[in-house]
Amino acid sequence: MTSRLIVLRGNSGSGKSSVVEAIRERYGHGIAYIEQDYVRRTVFQELAEPDGANIELIGQMASYALARGFHAVVEGILPTVRYGGMLARLHRDHGGHFYYLDIPFEETVRRHATRDKASAFAADDMADWYRPKDLLDEPRETVIDETSSLDATVQQILNETGLCGPAAQLQVGDDDGLTGRE
Repeated sequence: MTSRLIVLRGNSGSGKSSVVEAIRERYGHGIAYIEQDYVRRTVFQELAEPDGANIELIGQMASYALARGFHAVVEGILPTVRYGGMLARLHRDHGGHFYYLDIPFEETVRRHATRDKASAFAADDMADWYRPKDLLDEPRETVIDETSSLDATVQQILNETGLCGPAAQLQVGDDDGLTGRE
């Protein structure tokens, strides 16, 4: 199977990390998880900067993973104004499937309160970061809203990307929605 690129964007607390973890659980080995927060905060200790070092490294990591035969899932808020150019290049070079989790602010705050890192930042911080429908012009993203459960979201992504092999048929747990970790 040809390596697949998946980009999963959305506001803080929208369920991105939960979706990626469930995809990996269902699919099994072979999926590289490229998390914007890890690259930006841990690798570079950067603030959100217009030309941050993390931006191009995220693109390079995804390209490298794909070249090595891994499926690559790039996950993060990835604001269009800063990451749009890199994401457009990734799409041009590798194609891929781009998703945007469109979750209302109040729901992201509710979900954030259930996460391990709930004490790391407050709802006021989330309000400062929140950008409704920060969609890319190109490539077009599939928008997934709050009515889609975690299970349904994961199954949709696996089906649309062609990653729904035997390992992907395992269940991830409850069907109560994208609750828990981001």
